[in-house]
Amino acid sequence: MARTKDPAVRTLLIERAAQMLRAREPVTLRAVVAGTGVSTMAVYTYFGGMDGLWRAMRQEGFSRLAAQLATVPLSADPVRDLAALGSAYLANAVANPDLYRVMFDAGFDLEDPAAADESLHTLVRAAERAKERGRFRADVDPLTLATQSWAIGHGLASLVTTGPLPRAALGHGAPILTALYVSCGDDPSSCRRSVESGWRLA
Repeated sequence: MARTKDPAVRTLLIERAAQMLRAREPVTLRAVVAGTGVSTMAVYTYFGGMDGLWRAMRQEGFSRLAAQLATVPLSADPVRDLAALGSAYLANAVANPDLYRVMFDAGFDLEDPAAADESLHTLVRAAERAKERGRFRADVDPLTLATQSWAIGHGLASLVTTGPLPRAALGHGAPILTALYVSCGDDPSSCRRSVESGWRLA
């Protein structure tokens, strides 16, 4: 009878590897299990090897992002929701800086690309709702707008989590998003109120 895998061990190894990244330690097979109470075989049992561990770390980063975005409640104001999702994106990056960096390491495939894509689709759906409510022009492409919003968030998150900018710089996201949404046709005053409300919520 096959031995049941313990999800706690899987999480332990992912967290251990993330901690090593934070400390700028080489993430090697022996080093990642050192002090954990599990053997090197666990890396093969749970991930199929070190490449599998890196894939799992990428996936875990997107899973935590999806969980953070899911905490944003939908409201009658889709522009507020877009801003809240952007703020939640930044909050996740700051809370999980090491996994956040690994998320975008395209050298390793994702375990479930569709699950990772869902994060972007959450933004797309919010943009579609804003367009349907008449907040954005009819010619605005929700996917393009969602991608632009993501790019803004990723730029700020990367600059803050890697050190060049202080955490307070995340606040620049609100006026940048306001300018983006106004360029898509939203009323400046309404947009400012919506973005500020969403930013505070997340």
